[in-house]
Amino acid sequence: MQTSMETTRAQAGTPPGNAPAAKAELRAGKYLTFQLGNEEFAIQVLCVREIMGVQEITAVPQTPSHVKGVINLRGKVIPVVDLRLKFGLPELEYTQRTCIIVVQIQGEVDKLMIGVIVDAVSEVLTLQGSEIEDTPDFGNGVPTPYLLGMAKIKGKVKILLDIDRLLSAQDVSGLTF
Repeated sequence: MQTSMETTRAQAGTPPGNAPAAKAELRAGKYLTFQLGNEEFAIQVLCVREIMGVQEITAVPQTPSHVKGVINLRGKVIPVVDLRLKFGLPELEYTQRTCIIVVQIQGEVDKLMIGVIVDAVSEVLTLQGSEIEDTPDFGNGVPTPYLLGMAKIKGKVKILLDIDRLLSAQDVSGLTF
């Protein structure tokens, strides 16, 4: 019986001994890049539903500090998470460049829409598997399951995020309507 990775390799036509190359090819594709502080991050475009300026956010009591509240998006109430706070960065006042990226993640039962606040949206990049490296090992006690890898573009590194793992359903439990 094949494991899911072996099945994926078989479908991709990649021999089992070449797992890193297969993993890089699976991560290849279009990514939306954005800034948090001085760093650039990217998420797969397929997860992005909309990009909008910051609007009025209704705070919800007794939620984690990185959960800013909820917004009304064309009649649908969706939770909003500030990625700066989620990553332990200092809170900044929102500017004209601050955006909410509405993403669709896989919840426990079905798909959820969540808004994520970022400092600025940069561009959409098409990344080849050869431009993506595995996430380095940061040692024991530093879990990074939400990192897909690191993209090397024009001498800079962009951090690729797995939005499904970064924004767990636990982050917004009780906020989905």
